[in-house]
Amino acid sequence: MQDLVVPTLGTLALAAVGGYLLGSIPFGVILTRLVTGEDVRSIGSGNIGATNVLRTGRKDLALATLILDAGKGAAAFLIAQALFPGVPAIAAVAGGAAFLGHLFPVWLGFKGGKGVATFMGLLLAASWPLGLMAIATWLIVAVLFRMSSFAALVAALASPLLALLPLPLAGLPASAPVLALAVASAFLIWLRHHENIARILKGTEPRIGAKAR
Repeated sequence: MQDLVVPTLGTLALAAVGGYLLGSIPFGVILTRLVTGEDVRSIGSGNIGATNVLRTGRKDLALATLILDAGKGAAAFLIAQALFPGVPAIAAVAGGAAFLGHLFPVWLGFKGGKGVATFMGLLLAASWPLGLMAIATWLIVAVLFRMSSFAALVAALASPLLALLPLPLAGLPASAPVLALAVASAFLIWLRHHENIARILKGTEPRIGAKAR
């Protein structure tokens, strides 16, 4: 049996700070300002994520934002995993900190996005079968209901349950750090979507692709 390696407070702090700074890069704001001169926070819902970037009418910028936001969650996890192999808690802390960085970026006065793309990228890096199932859940719900927020809520809620599936060939059930990430991130995604939940219940939530200014 492999010996359990206990991370030090110093390495955990390093992982947390590095992950947070990486996750706090507001790609949606940067891309829209560089290319269009607009501030995505003044458009549509005011969110900095890909769904709101899409409301500018620039599908290319929305796709780039989606990839980069997902990439920073994945990168934080994978970099920490490479630097500290055999200590999954450090990678989990780095990935979780990147997720928090996207939600509460220091560069934007701690007013960030809702974390869905970063969450998906993080899951893909931590457990690619789990990440693919979460993405598939989002896609199915999005196609059926045409609401990004509702799809995100369902996918986030499903992720901890999917992490418990008895699929050893797919690396599931997930390890304790990955399960903890899925649970904590899902909880925060639901909290960040409280306004969307209210609009969904009222039937006023915007549909995917709706252009609003």
